[in-house]
Amino acid sequence: MDLDTTTGKKPANKMKKLLTILLKILAALVITIVVFIAIVFVIDKISNKLEAGRIEPYGQSVTVDGKNMNVLIEGQGAETVVLLPGLGTGTPALDFKPLVEELSPFYKVVVIEPFGYGLSDITEKERSTENIVSEIHEALQILKIDRYILMGHSISGIYALDYVNKYENEVSAFVGIDSSVPRQYGDKVVESPIPNSVITLLKESGLGRLIMKLSADPYAALPVDEETKEQMRILSYKNFRNPTIVNEIENRSPNFKAAENLTFPKNLPVIFFLQPNSAAIEGWSTLHEEQVKDSVHGKVMTFEGTHYLHHTQSKEIAENFRAFIEEVKQDSR
Repeated sequence: MDLDTTTGKKPANKMKKLLTILLKILAALVITIVVFIAIVFVIDKISNKLEAGRIEPYGQSVTVDGKNMNVLIEGQGAETVVLLPGLGTGTPALDFKPLVEELSPFYKVVVIEPFGYGLSDITEKERSTENIVSEIHEALQILKIDRYILMGHSISGIYALDYVNKYENEVSAFVGIDSSVPRQYGDKVVESPIPNSVITLLKESGLGRLIMKLSADPYAALPVDEETKEQMRILSYKNFRNPTIVNEIENRSPNFKAAENLTFPKNLPVIFFLQPNSAAIEGWSTLHEEQVKDSVHGKVMTFEGTHYLHHTQSKEIAENFRAFIEEVKQDSR
């Protein structure tokens, strides 16, 4: 009979003991993970209920396609500026607050919160450019706003191309804030680096909240009061990857594709405010210059900042926007 010369015991007994220890460690690890996930899940559900009661209403609701769309209106100016958000912005009216404060002394400023955003309802209707544009227009019609300057951030640059061509007689100018352009991804299919199913699972499990808590605060440097920041955090998490926004993300490629052959009307004044270089898009400024090359009144300006340029450069955007509109008026006389 073979024995371990150092212990005098069978090697099989030693292996069995080692395996038992490993299985106990594995079982303890699995139990720890399950308990951790359960705690995270429960905390998330409790937090959701508590936060729902802390949401402070703002703006007004209009009924569009049988659902409630939230709209914030500030200022009493003779001219109207309509602000449209970037993809997935949790609370547009609060996100645009620094810019609204700069514009509202001179203009009537209308912030549209599309379905799935801010305090607006979610919708199961396909998030095609056609549907999104139609809903925004319907909201403005209900509010009896029929002449305005359209100002859009990020993906609203894609929707705006369709919008200004459909409602050319209503839109007096377009202003893009680091706005998207149809060919910015070339021939690539627009895809998220992380599948929507994974992100949805993270949110439903509560792990999404934990990740956001451990991440840098995106609103830390925003020039708004702490109460506004807290409302932005609550609403951003509430709307994060809701079904409407997930559908809009899934429609990015067809929406960008549909805009490829669209151009801004030649006589429509267009100005773009951009970050100097986009880390994700090569030739960012050049792509926008191409969009206004045939415009009677077209301009591209760059400011130091991030994609959310209106968070830090609202004053500069407002001042240069007003100067641009005045130049257009002078040239039209």
